[in-house]
Amino acid sequence: MIDAKAKKFLEELLMTCGPSGFEFEQAKVYRDYLKPFAHDIRTDVLGNTIARLNPDAEFQFMLSGHYDEIGFQVVNIMPNGLLSFRPVGGIDPLTLPGSSVEILTDEGHVPGVIGRKPIHLQTPEERKAIPKIEDLWIDIGAGSKAHATVMDVQVGDPVVFARNFEMLSDTVIHSKSLDDKIGAFVIAEAFRRLSKRKIKVGVACVGTVQEELGLRGAITGAFGVNPNAAIAVDVGFASDVPGIKPELLGEINLGGGAELQRNADNNPALLSRILNIAQKKKIPYQMTTGHRATGGTDTAAIQMTRGGVATALISIPNRYMHTPAEICDLDDVESAIRLIVETIASLTGEETFIPGID
Repeated sequence: MIDAKAKKFLEELLMTCGPSGFEFEQAKVYRDYLKPFAHDIRTDVLGNTIARLNPDAEFQFMLSGHYDEIGFQVVNIMPNGLLSFRPVGGIDPLTLPGSSVEILTDEGHVPGVIGRKPIHLQTPEERKAIPKIEDLWIDIGAGSKAHATVMDVQVGDPVVFARNFEMLSDTVIHSKSLDDKIGAFVIAEAFRRLSKRKIKVGVACVGTVQEELGLRGAITGAFGVNPNAAIAVDVGFASDVPGIKPELLGEINLGGGAELQRNADNNPALLSRILNIAQKKKIPYQMTTGHRATGGTDTAAIQMTRGGVATALISIPNRYMHTPAEICDLDDVESAIRLIVETIASLTGEETFIPGID
């Protein structure tokens, strides 16, 4: 089970701030946690953190979870001290007005709030329209451009939703950026547990960057590791809330176990091994096709690296994805960790994962 030390690390990771391209805080926390367990650890030029067990083994298994988060960037400081901004990653503008944010300056975090014209002053047409980001602003309490500059805010500064970690119950967790720091946590905890077992293959635990901008960290990370097989961990859509049709996604419930997918991103032989492990070890899981046939996670980028990699995606059911109020269940997290640990522990290093053969 997830112990107190691991939970503390999860909270520290969730309390870091860094949208895609600015993952400095995450990388440091990740490095510091994994260093005692790793035979080798480094952070590459993009910001990926790569921790390894048995780095000289012929067969290498890669674990991937991205620790970048959606956010914003300051575009302009207006004469009245308000900030215009642009999104970094896919963000629903409906969730933004009134949201608390933090500007990540060179001198520290500056709090702010996303503003919009009050509903009382909007025309009937404006009330019906989806807000445009160019019509919103960030208010940091500055009275002028000069005042904002004194507060160390500069054009180009990254911005994130304000930190808001909390436990809603013994297992249900609420925080911004669970997508996908929860996945990065899963692979780190699996790596820690594997470090205490005798395994016959090499393992590379890669906290990846810039996933929200096109799987960029996974592309370079996988090329550098050159794995034979890989599991990526990301969040998936829970379908147990109003408005999400199980007919389109399948029945995916918070607390029902990690999601496994059958689609083009998932190598049939590797998926079959994971399913056999789940049944043998009585690890709960939920099966889905995913919301698309391919793409959208690090899995797709890793699969296509070099001469091809046998890949599988394990997802943590998530409510309210890409908002400041994401929710996951630690029971699903534990399920994912166990699936990874037991799958890798079962390998001899002779596997090929060629569909229809291995």
